[in-house]
Amino acid sequence: MKLSIPKNVVWLGFVSLFNDIASEMIYPIVPIFLTSVLGAPMAVVGLIEGIAEATASILKVFSGWFSDLIGQRKPLAVFGYSFSTISKLLLATAVLWPMVLLARLTDRFGKGVRVAARDALIADSTPPGDHGKVFGFHRSMDTIGAIAGPLLAVWLMAVYSNNYRLIFIISFIPALLGVLVLQFFVSEVKKEKSLPTVKLRLAWDNFGWQYYMFLIVSVVFSLGNSSDVFLILRSQNLGMTAMLVILAYVVYNVFYALFSYPAGWLADKIGFKKVLFTGFLIFAVVYAGFGLANQANYIWFLFAAYGFYIAFTEGVSKAYIAVLAPKEKIGTAIGLYYTATGFSVLFASVVAGWLWSAFGAAYAFYYGSFMAIIACGLFLILSYWPGRKLN
Repeated sequence: MKLSIPKNVVWLGFVSLFNDIASEMIYPIVPIFLTSVLGAPMAVVGLIEGIAEATASILKVFSGWFSDLIGQRKPLAVFGYSFSTISKLLLATAVLWPMVLLARLTDRFGKGVRVAARDALIADSTPPGDHGKVFGFHRSMDTIGAIAGPLLAVWLMAVYSNNYRLIFIISFIPALLGVLVLQFFVSEVKKEKSLPTVKLRLAWDNFGWQYYMFLIVSVVFSLGNSSDVFLILRSQNLGMTAMLVILAYVVYNVFYALFSYPAGWLADKIGFKKVLFTGFLIFAVVYAGFGLANQANYIWFLFAAYGFYIAFTEGVSKAYIAVLAPKEKIGTAIGLYYTATGFSVLFASVVAGWLWSAFGAAYAFYYGSFMAIIACGLFLILSYWPGRKLN
């Protein structure tokens, strides 16, 4: 398995590494901070995460489309990463849960602006036939940062006695480093700008049958894919301390990092569909496990398995879209995917928060597992649909 990654993608990998050190320092802490320090109920946690992700999702499609229109990806990426960097300082000042919502909205606004443009820049920088491994490499770099971030948070919690606000402030530093690397080391890929006579409208009808079938499957799956904060809170619910919860989250990121590149390479060899289907199936099993678990020891294995799921789906899904969509509309195609699945995640997070509050924690995960099984069945049906296989 030869590792040959374009220079631009390597630098973008470092951007994501620094950004994820910053983001993952605080991500597993925020739900604990919300519930333990600010006293927010579970339904509010679901609402905050759902609204935050939906905000990002709305912007992703317009960011991707606009980057296609102007023929430039980097300016949107720089702006988005910069905006998310500011959110770290906003969190440190939060004394009520609506202030956390504002900080999360700021962070997700930045993500919504940058992600589709960044992924399109990766696709623009990638030779044909290498999309799986290149996106897998990028996700691996991203996840190395996601391992370092929580470990740094655990150390800071031990040294500064769970001073969450200080950790929020410190996370600003690696986030800023990521912006600087993007600004000074990543290059725009030269491509033709869309004609100025093109109307400012989004065209949804020319991505092809297979793109839309995969989008439908992804939306159905995402209707049960609630925010990862529920995995963190479920771990605490089963008796884990805050530091152990974060370490379990590190286990998830380790497995994700180890298998992201191999999963992308495997997708290039045996096909995206098989790898993605396997990932959805793993998710169904993991969520059922989180529902059935009755002691904290199981959490370590479940987070490891969850890392497999992310490795088999996150980078692979975007690589699949990059292959299916017309090259001049990759940004729009990725943005539409994010938007559609993001609204589904909003629904899933609100439902999960309500189920947790009304019936107990386990039911939030049973629901997610059920929707993943439905998506797997739909995936199989569309894969063998006469005359229009999802290849």
